Amino acid sequence: MKIKKSALGRGLSAILESPETDITSNDISGNYVVGAIANIPLEKIEANPFQPRNKFEENTLNELALSIKEQGIIQPITVRKLGYDKYQLISGERRLRAAKLAGLSNVPTYIRVANDQQMLEMALIENIHREDLNSLDIAISYQRLIDECKMTNEELSERIGKDRSTITNYVRLLKLPPQVQLALRDNKISMGHARAFINIEDVDLQLEILRAIISKNLSVRDVERIVKELNGGSRLPAKLPPAAFPDKYLSAKQGLSSHFGARVEIRQNNKGKGSIVIPFKSEKEFDRILALLEK
Repeated sequence: MKIKKSALGRGLSAILESPETDITSNDISGNYVVGAIANIPLEKIEANPFQPRNKFEENTLNELALSIKEQGIIQPITVRKLGYDKYQLISGERRLRAAKLAGLSNVPTYIRVANDQQMLEMALIENIHREDLNSLDIAISYQRLIDECKMTNEELSERIGKDRSTITNYVRLLKLPPQVQLALRDNKISMGHARAFINIEDVDLQLEILRAIISKNLSVRDVERIVKELNGGSRLPAKLPPAAFPDKYLSAKQGLSSHFGARVEIRQNNKGKGSIVIPFKSEKEFDRILALLEK
């Protein structure tokens, strides 16, 4: 059965809701019909081999498991039917993992049909739209869609609803040295930091700037100023901005960022006064952070 690729342009929900992803309701192999919503035993659901995300925060999984114990799974996961009583996860791995932690034996499930190519596209596109995804994960997902799904930047732009320039900026991050990419992944630097020195061709110099950003807690503007001076023909400026915090503050920043699953900022002026800032991207994320604060 031919699947219309244009459905991807309307987002993952359009694919999953499209009648073209269902087979006829007369197919009665197994207990559940494709196109139905049913409670399926956890042991009958295989992991998604195309899952691009392999790192899940333990704290947030435990929080979701507690929520599922109290309220159940509000949004069903999505699977494809492989055969008689056999299913494979398409989307909802966090919910599936949390359901196992919560001790559930069955989960509410949308049943769809998809081939391997569509599985990969759906998994990657769902991954891109996650609110807690860092810039490196997004860049990797974009690159996989381009390479493995044979998409051009123009096609990808149409399918995910992002400007071509946005896609290009993310993909360029993958040209940075591995040490810089790891710092992005671990939220030690921001995408703004990385973009500020991405055009420097000297890898050693890039790593020198990376160390300065982390050790001295440099802002994006600080890095832009440094790069501007470097473009004038000098090495790293002799007078870098002073270290903003002692090591204990940097350690605390990393610990808090890991605990809250967000890029925590610690700010301090010359008189020693400061603040701890925990940004959030949505009301849902605000509620999650607030719940952690109230523990």
